Amino acid sequence: MLLTRFMAMLIGTGCCAWTQSTEGLEKRIEAQRKLLWDWGGLNHYGSENSELPKPKPGEMRVVFLGDEITQNWGSDFFSGKAYLNRGIERQSSGQMLVRFQQDVIAIKAAVVVIQAGLNDLLSATQGVIADNYISMVQLAKFNGIKIVIASVTPASTYYAGKRAIPPQGKIIGLNGWIKDYAQSTGCVYLDYYSALATGRDFNKTLTDDGLLPNAAGYKVMATLAEKAIAEAVGNK
Repeated sequence: MLLTRFMAMLIGTGCCAWTQSTEGLEKRIEAQRKLLWDWGGLNHYGSENSELPKPKPGEMRVVFLGDEITQNWGSDFFSGKAYLNRGIERQSSGQMLVRFQQDVIAIKAAVVVIQAGLNDLLSATQGVIADNYISMVQLAKFNGIKIVIASVTPASTYYAGKRAIPPQGKIIGLNGWIKDYAQSTGCVYLDYYSALATGRDFNKTLTDDGLLPNAAGYKVMATLAEKAIAEAVGNK
């Protein structure tokens, strides 16, 4: 009798674990299916964009277009200002280019702050990344939008998570190109990297995991972003 109960308990435990494992797999499959159907993330801010009123007379609407570095930015920085957060986790510059019309131009941005590159560097060449930046800048200029291009933020070798990070040299190389391109096209270069890094690593006081800024890191970024926006608005 005891053996029968013990076997039943083991079977029940195994079935429960198998069910949980299956449910987790199904969720991951569904997430990938949604990504395939909406690779550019056009549905992510679709509803919010449709509900936005037109900018008030004289209002300078600023759109922060980016990946998880932008998406995870606390709402305090954006509240009470004509700032809109349009960051999407794990996005590349190519995906941002796909939604540039919807998430920047169509919602009447006066200024766009483009923050990309960290996810690109794991798979794309600098030439491909550069083409995406160039296309976004051309779209913005054609529509009379002021442009701020942010550097790629640091990614530390001491990052303890499972996520892969791009080589330090690639980050520095892309940032060099971004700076030169911004200067040659009249865009404002927003140098997050120099302010957040110690050597080639993320300053440990400004991050909790070596990859994403913490509250102190975002405070530093906010100060720099405000200055860059003011410079962009002042550019003729």
